[in-house]
Amino acid sequence: MMLPSKHILIACILLLCFGAMIYVYYKQPMNILPYPDAKWTTHDVCTEACLDILTKENQAQILNCSTVEKSVQPTAPAPAPQQKKHVPMSDRAPDILILVWLWPFGERFSMDSCEALYNIKNCHITEDRGQYDKADAVLFHVRDIFNDMENLRKLPRPPEQRWVWMNSESPGWTPKLAGGEDLFNLTSNYKRDADIWVPYGRVMKATEEERTSFKIPQKDKLVCWIVSHWEDKLWRVGYFNEFSQHIKVEGYGQHFGRKVSGDDYFKIISSCKFYLSFENSIYKDYITEKVYNPLTLGTVPVVIGPPRSNYEEYLPAHSFIHINDFSTPKELADYLIHLDKNQALYEEHFHWRKYFVAKLGLAEEHACRTCEYLRSNGMNYRVFKDVNAWYSD
Repeated sequence: MMLPSKHILIACILLLCFGAMIYVYYKQPMNILPYPDAKWTTHDVCTEACLDILTKENQAQILNCSTVEKSVQPTAPAPAPQQKKHVPMSDRAPDILILVWLWPFGERFSMDSCEALYNIKNCHITEDRGQYDKADAVLFHVRDIFNDMENLRKLPRPPEQRWVWMNSESPGWTPKLAGGEDLFNLTSNYKRDADIWVPYGRVMKATEEERTSFKIPQKDKLVCWIVSHWEDKLWRVGYFNEFSQHIKVEGYGQHFGRKVSGDDYFKIISSCKFYLSFENSIYKDYITEKVYNPLTLGTVPVVIGPPRSNYEEYLPAHSFIHINDFSTPKELADYLIHLDKNQALYEEHFHWRKYFVAKLGLAEEHACRTCEYLRSNGMNYRVFKDVNAWYSD
C-alpha cells in the first residue's frame, strides 16, 4: 500500500535532519601547528576560531582565544638573553684586608683613605693582629722588624697570604734582615723595580684650577737648608762647607741650633728662592721629600743625589738645579746669585707649573698600592728569594 506523498515528504525531511545531526556530532576537530615560539602539550588543539586568529598580524591574540579545547595555556617564550653590563674590577672585586704589623717609625697613618686618595676601592687596612689569619697581606716595615726576625720566621703563615717588605730608606741606611731569604713575597719601595712602586712624590698633570691659581710665593731669603742629620763623613757636608763660603745660606734644624716646627718648616721653604735638597746618600731613584717639598711650595730645589738623567725620569728638566751641572761649588753659587738678580731667568724654573703639579707621597700609599697590586696580580705565585741582595745592588 502506497503512502500518501505528503507523508513521504515529511519522512524525507526527518531523515535529512537526523543525518545532519549525526554529521555534526561526529565531525572530527582540525589539528593545527603549534603557535610559533609557544610550547603546546601533545593533543592540544585549536578550533577554527583559533586558527583564524593565527592568520592575523597580531599573533598575541592567540593567548586570549576562549575556544581552546583544553584549558592549558602555552608556556611563555623564554626572554632573550641580555648582554651583561661591564662592571670594573675595582667595583666587583672582593674586599682586600691589609694588616700593618708595626706602624713605620711608630707613626700611624689613615686606614680608610685609599678610595679618596687613590680611587682604590674595597681596601681595608687594620692594625688588629687578631685578624692575622684573615689578612690578604701583611706589611712589615724593615726598620721596625730587623731585631725580631727570629720570631717572624717561626710565625705560621696562611699559604696564600703575602708578606710585604716595606721600606723607604736608601740601601745605605737600611739594615739587612738576618734570615730574610725566602721570607717575603713582595717589595714596596721607591725603587722602580720594586713589585709595588711607591715614590716619595709624583709630578702629575695639573688641573685647570692648579694651573691658573699658582703664583710664586714672596721671597725674602736666597738659599735655605733645614737639616738635623749631620755627619762630617757625608759627601753633602763637605760640599756644603765649601759652597757656603761663596753665598749666604740660611741654616735651620738641629745642626744649626734653630729648631723648626711643622708649620714653620713649610713657611721657611716657601720663603726661599732656592732650597738645598741634599740627599744623605746617593742611589738610583732615591729622590725624597727633600725635593718634592720645595717643588710643591714654589721653591727651586738644588739637588745632590743620583745623576740628572735619573731625576729627569720623574721631574721636568728645568724644575730643579743639579750640582753636577757646575764644575765647582763656587760656580754653582755664582749662578744662583745671577738668577737672584734676574727675575725673568729665575721664573723660567716655574714654567712647568703651567702644565704640571708636584704631589708629596703619603705613608698609607704603601698599603693602598698593595691592595691595587693584589687585585691585579693576586693569582700569581711570588716569593722574593733574597731581598737583602736585591736592595743592596
